[in-house]
Amino acid sequence: MQEAPTANPENSSSENTEEYREPAIRIKELDFLYGNNQVIHNVTLDIFPKEIMAFIGPSGCGKSTLLRCLNRMNDLVEGARIGKGSIEIHGVDLHDKSVDVIELRKKVGMVFQKSNPFPKSIYQNVAYGLQIQGVKSKRVVDQKVEESLRKAALWEEVKDRLNENAYGLSGGQQQRLCIARTLAVEPEIILMDEPCSALDPVATGRVEELILELKNEYTIVVVTHNMQQAGRISDRTAFFYLGKLIECDLTKKIFLNPSKQQTEDYISGKFG
Repeated sequence: MQEAPTANPENSSSENTEEYREPAIRIKELDFLYGNNQVIHNVTLDIFPKEIMAFIGPSGCGKSTLLRCLNRMNDLVEGARIGKGSIEIHGVDLHDKSVDVIELRKKVGMVFQKSNPFPKSIYQNVAYGLQIQGVKSKRVVDQKVEESLRKAALWEEVKDRLNENAYGLSGGQQQRLCIARTLAVEPEIILMDEPCSALDPVATGRVEELILELKNEYTIVVVTHNMQQAGRISDRTAFFYLGKLIECDLTKKIFLNPSKQQTEDYISGKFG
């Protein structure tokens, strides 16, 4: 993948010496509050198509809140609001009156920290989103279920047990099932909030391999407390502290030669 241009709080330009690339997500001078408590301060950040962006930082630094701003999941929290600034996806302001939030969440899918399969069969978990969209053809649903499970690297493990309850799967399999459920409704962007925090090392490795494969088709934003994981899977990394974007750059640079002392202190374990 071509290296993405550097972004930082002072200059989030998406222009480099080779070409201009239109960002998939553009966050401009964003302030976000829960009631009177401001949790995100003047964040400006571009995220580019088919890259993996990692958000890192200590607990309470605003990274999960920012992630949930990207598909307006924070709308569900009483008192949550943007103070100023904007978020655009493919040039469309997410808070424009013309934006259908249900359609937005279909295009910007979410995978949560704890796998949350429905108490239904493996098949029904993946088919659910298609069915509520009104897809009635069993052939089309069958095809999409298989395709999504294959993309989630789960098909070979479950193809003979599709009618079994999803709760019978291991934790890692359940998380990949939730990813398949997200893929079935054909998102353009996938948000992942600590997708491996509840998994053992083997299951974590499988999910990380899957994330790297999915980058070929999707823009992916991952919140992680695991800095080693950010180093393994992301193209660029954004470091947040106390609700502010301290630095965003190529992951290799963030970990080996950060521009900001706060970033270096966090990476080296001096706080966090």
